[in-house]
Amino acid sequence: MRVGVLTGGSDCPGLNAALRAVVRKGVQEYGDEFVGFRDGWRGVMRDETVTLDIPAVRGTLPRGGTILGSSRTNPFQEDEGVERVLGTLARHEVEGLIVVGGTATLGIAARFAEEHGVPLVGVPKTIDNDISLTDYTVGFDTAVGIVTETIDRLHTTAESHKRVLVVEVMGRSAGWIALHAGLAGGANCILVPEQPFSVQRVCEWVESRFRATYAPIVVIADSALPDPAEIALPGATPLPGSDSRVRLSGVGEWLGKEIERRTGKESRTTVLGYIQRGGSPSPFDRWLATRFGLHAIDAVHEADWGAMVALQNTRITRVRLVDATASLKTVDPELYREASVFFG
Repeated sequence: MRVGVLTGGSDCPGLNAALRAVVRKGVQEYGDEFVGFRDGWRGVMRDETVTLDIPAVRGTLPRGGTILGSSRTNPFQEDEGVERVLGTLARHEVEGLIVVGGTATLGIAARFAEEHGVPLVGVPKTIDNDISLTDYTVGFDTAVGIVTETIDRLHTTAESHKRVLVVEVMGRSAGWIALHAGLAGGANCILVPEQPFSVQRVCEWVESRFRATYAPIVVIADSALPDPAEIALPGATPLPGSDSRVRLSGVGEWLGKEIERRTGKESRTTVLGYIQRGGSPSPFDRWLATRFGLHAIDAVHEADWGAMVALQNTRITRVRLVDATASLKTVDPELYREASVFFG
């Protein structure tokens, strides 16, 4: 069978582990030939391919990023993009396509499967962990580990200088990284986009922590927002990107300044940014990506088109791509309430 493979969207640790598993099992057990498309959907549109065989994936298990490259290209938003994708797949006689991606990349895949009958299978990856119907996505565990280690290191600096340290993490519209790493790292306050926060309440937690002779760590997702009524208070620091409530880069710096202005406590902000997505995948992400890859090639040979492999209660299952991409998986309010006992 001739199988195409692509990785799209933001890079994350574990992508190469998934590719390795797909190719190893596909070649060894099914006798497949693989066409690797460079840079996500852009490579399919431009007919840019790379040899993908066992030698190509050898030694890639611990390697971060993706040997295929990636992009955020959406063929549905490009001139003749859909036709070009379909033409490339036909020229290469691709009988099945494996798409490794996040919400946007898999959403595109779902449209190709539903609207154009493209035979494909999805593999969920994103450090944001916001894809529905799977407990975890490839890359999330590594990101949480990186953030947790950072928080661990910052505790000693905060206590030595009696400062408030604000840690801004990624997450887009979901606070999974902030919640998991904040809880694991012993943060004194965790702020997520699902729950608008009160700056005054945060300041009360900060002062409470200082009264207990400890310096506080505040973890905030980069798209978390304060209560709108607090943004316009007299003397408040202008909120960055206040013209758009979709994504706020710099909200951590803003919060740090507000905390210092209101409490008089010296504050510093650490923005982790792309470091959360880089480097070698954790053992869990290697395990998860490998299992996803093995099951994805099985789904191809069973012609289970339009499926996405998923982790549910330690088992690898299959769900429909169209269902998994219909809505984002966001932090359950009950989980957030569990963590709140440690605030302040």
